[in-house]
Amino acid sequence: MSMWSEMAEQPEVIRRVMTVNANRIEQFVELGGGDVDHALIAARGTSDNAARYAQYAWGVRNRLSVGLAAPSLFGLYSAAPSLTGALVVGMSQSGQSPDVVEVLQEAGRQGRPRVAFTNDLASPLASAADLVIDLAAGEERSIAATKTYIAELAAVAMCSAGQDDPARDALAEVPGAVGRVLSQIDRVDDAIEGVIEHDRCVVVGRGFHHATAFEWALKLQELSSVLAQPFSAADFLHGPVAMVELGFPVLMVATGGAVLAPMAELARDLLSRGAHLVALTDRHDFPADRRIVIPASPEWLAPLVAAPALQAFSRSLALAKGLDPEQPRGLSKVTRTR
Repeated sequence: MSMWSEMAEQPEVIRRVMTVNANRIEQFVELGGGDVDHALIAARGTSDNAARYAQYAWGVRNRLSVGLAAPSLFGLYSAAPSLTGALVVGMSQSGQSPDVVEVLQEAGRQGRPRVAFTNDLASPLASAADLVIDLAAGEERSIAATKTYIAELAAVAMCSAGQDDPARDALAEVPGAVGRVLSQIDRVDDAIEGVIEHDRCVVVGRGFHHATAFEWALKLQELSSVLAQPFSAADFLHGPVAMVELGFPVLMVATGGAVLAPMAELARDLLSRGAHLVALTDRHDFPADRRIVIPASPEWLAPLVAAPALQAFSRSLALAKGLDPEQPRGLSKVTRTR
């Protein structure tokens, strides 16, 4: 099974996430009640980027403060912090990473509620949790995570929606939007022009798309051997923008919502500096040299619709560079860290 064939499964994966976890959402809401005043998420790699999405989805929609754990505190340093008030979440597609498992095990010792988001219900991570959210993606053989990433995003969104019918109805529209992106995926081939000859770039996003920028950069690094540095658009202006010169490739994620206007302002500034700007956007008139246009969706769900587009761009860039996206250099499917 290829990366492309697994990408093509994403609409159905989102539907399965919603179906198989329908009875688990009430339990998730219950675990998040009581004395819980924040969430702490332990994750690595692509799952870390899904956790960044949770920071905004659960923060904006549910007013829950969400932090990313430092797993080394729990393992290498044996200096686990107090988890008082925390809902502790482990995100791992394989459920195999020992340092993520250790965070949930420590949460158990401290009597805190624990939730695992994983694609393997028999994994060590699942065994360490009070509740398991099933990513329901089926076996993923491609080394670069695609359908399991969007499954994590969908699961986070579903937990955010809870029993809110309008929000759940909006999420139910996402598989169709993702399908439309996939049906027009060849359009990304035009967008890689101006990027092919470079071995470095920056990826910029903000708000809900902070996660998208980090995942796009990760996919470029994995598949294309491009030194892609992700930034929050706000952080990018605090110094790194000075690296932009004539022809320097900047990849930007900007869709409708609270951050669209400041992102467009940044885009115009970067173009004036001579950057080669590629925009992943839902606006046909967004200022850029090249655009990858995706269907418009509610701001909080846009990262799901953007996911297959960034994956396709990274895959096409790898192929254009003569690289094999099925065999990323020096990588294996499961990475175990301590």
